[in-house]
Amino acid sequence: MTFALTLNDQQIIQRPVLTPPPLTVNKYDRGWAMIFSGPALRTGASRLAAQAALAVGAGLVTIIGQDDALREHSAHVTAIMLAERSPDLQAVDSRVTALAIGPAYGAGPTVRSDVIALAGQGRPMVLDADAITVFAGTSETLFAAMHDQIVMTPHEGEFARLFRDIDLTDRRHAALEAANRAGAVIVLKGAQSIIAAPDGRYAINTHSSPWLATAGSGDVLTGLICGIMTQGVDSFRAACCAAWLHGEYWHSGRGRLDSRFDDKAHPLCIERYYGC
Repeated sequence: MTFALTLNDQQIIQRPVLTPPPLTVNKYDRGWAMIFSGPALRTGASRLAAQAALAVGAGLVTIIGQDDALREHSAHVTAIMLAERSPDLQAVDSRVTALAIGPAYGAGPTVRSDVIALAGQGRPMVLDADAITVFAGTSETLFAAMHDQIVMTPHEGEFARLFRDIDLTDRRHAALEAANRAGAVIVLKGAQSIIAAPDGRYAINTHSSPWLATAGSGDVLTGLICGIMTQGVDSFRAACCAAWLHGEYWHSGRGRLDSRFDDKAHPLCIERYYGC
């Protein structure tokens, strides 16, 4: 399955249009998402992202990390695969169709080089949290490696650390300027998130929920974007659809990320919002 973006005349995101998978599809056709794990005792964020990627329809999802972190993950996941990373990132299979890095990844000495190396592979990728913050003060190094199928998902604090001279008073203008400068899609998160592409496209997500103001919420958004890009949707449309779905999934008011996005959950397409 996949989702098609719909905008109104004010560039506000509407309910995405669901396209169910054909009867002949296999799991590789639906794409392979790979999520980079944080170190031991900081694995929950990447697990939430991986669970969201699976729930939104990715055919395969792998969490990649160090052995001790994977041992933690193995106690929590079933359908999600685990892979031990190597220093040269050779564990990233050539069939992987989208990546996500940053949630609780840490700020160690290899983080910058990991992000730059992965960006150089040219695959769709989501950068969140630590993968953004680690470039504070050296943003030009990051921007030089970016391409238009990378999505960056800063909240206003992370945005200000990376784009120090961009005024956030006009959030739409700020997101567009940042996307142009970075050469990547920017999701400026907030009660009304702004999604901006380097080619000048933008969209506004008003379909939010106060239940999203909780730890782990951004990690789920990262996984939703990655999971949709995995299925062949381009970065801007994937970010817009994911932002809307992120809000819709929590309009029920449950606000419980841990129980709603486990890897035993049905894909989002069969939830009551789509009636599949």
